[in-house]
Amino acid sequence: MSQNLYDIPLTGIDGAPRTLGQHKGKVLLVVNVASKCGLTPQYEGLQKLYASRQGQGLEVLGFPANNFMGQEPGSEAEIQQFCTLKYDVTFPLYSKISVVGQDKHPLYHALTGAIPDATGEGPMRANLKGYGIEANPKPEVQWNFEKFLVSRDGRVVGRFAPDVTAEDPRLVQAIDAELAKPA
Repeated sequence: MSQNLYDIPLTGIDGAPRTLGQHKGKVLLVVNVASKCGLTPQYEGLQKLYASRQGQGLEVLGFPANNFMGQEPGSEAEIQQFCTLKYDVTFPLYSKISVVGQDKHPLYHALTGAIPDATGEGPMRANLKGYGIEANPKPEVQWNFEKFLVSRDGRVVGRFAPDVTAEDPRLVQAIDAELAKPA
């Protein structure tokens, strides 16, 4: 990995400068999110997962992205209001970033570079094709709600396809295995 994940400059949804360094020692689930996607109801499961495992050291981090058919058109304030009112989201949200293409954020360069293949890969690609949408080639993020699991020491240890939900045993087992490791 070329750049330490903890050092990459980020911006909170409130506009404040941040880094993942503030979450050092925690298990991170980094998710590119969108408010107007067929997968948007995943916010509910992500919030439940966060609420049930935050005390054990899990942080769910939402990164709004408008890369897929304009499904996150809102401003930061609109995104935050939507997440709070519709899904009672309390996990940290960051400002909108690009997760694919020429303007891909350095965080997503590091994440996709670390693990090019997603667990659960396949069904989502087929679904997109059914809608006439060509999924991005690997290692690019294929759609909203792709999930990256980061260990307590800042290593990318898992990647899950967009249609692998927060309740999926593959994701839950991977998170629990990381939480069981000492900080």
